[in-house]
Amino acid sequence: MIAREGYVLVGAALVLAIVLIAGGLQLSGIWRALVIAMAVLVLAFTLYFFRDPARTPPAEASGGLLILAPADGKVVVVEENVHEPLYLGGPARQVSIFLSPLDVHVNRIPVDGIVEYVDYIPGDYLVAWHPKASEQNERSEIGVRHASGARVLFKQIAGAVARRIVYHLDEGDTVSAGERFGIVKFGSRMDVLVPPHVELDVAVGDRVRGGESILGRIPEAVGASYEAAEPTQREGASD
Repeated sequence: MIAREGYVLVGAALVLAIVLIAGGLQLSGIWRALVIAMAVLVLAFTLYFFRDPARTPPAEASGGLLILAPADGKVVVVEENVHEPLYLGGPARQVSIFLSPLDVHVNRIPVDGIVEYVDYIPGDYLVAWHPKASEQNERSEIGVRHASGARVLFKQIAGAVARRIVYHLDEGDTVSAGERFGIVKFGSRMDVLVPPHVELDVAVGDRVRGGESILGRIPEAVGASYEAAEPTQREGASD
């Protein structure tokens, strides 16, 4: 299955491959072989990059307290004490996942809930694993309130190569853990920020699969404490 965000580029790669093959057939010897091989490689890589394999979230994710990986890749940051003023409005824990150009780049919702916060921020294009990438790079920021009341913020972050962030979410949408919501093209990073008492199940260096791997679990008590706080009392909360 091909991600819908890749249809145009796959089509362009197909046209380019046809042109290259047609031109290559007019050549002879090693040049014919090289041009045809290049055409096949361009098309094959584009198809491979925009692949969208089916994923099956853990059974307990539906209506449960699980936080799932929003993307395939390698965990490069697990930070215990982060200040998050935009949506959580205070201290948070952060997990960052680096996606290489060879990883599946379709992004998935990490937790069941209601989308309460959506923002897009233009920015720089530092390499995705740079410590300042979360704050300075082009990115989307999406906040979801779980049924327990706990808030989860996740970010699509462009890298040095990725220059196109795509997401299909609006405030007020009801979402499910593991559901597709967008893509960052050609190498990127995703951050997930959770309340400080959420139990994390990953460590730096772990490989995760979007929509299937468990990042953490929301204790009922954490959800209740966030439910009790009014949004206007949290730093940075919008009207």
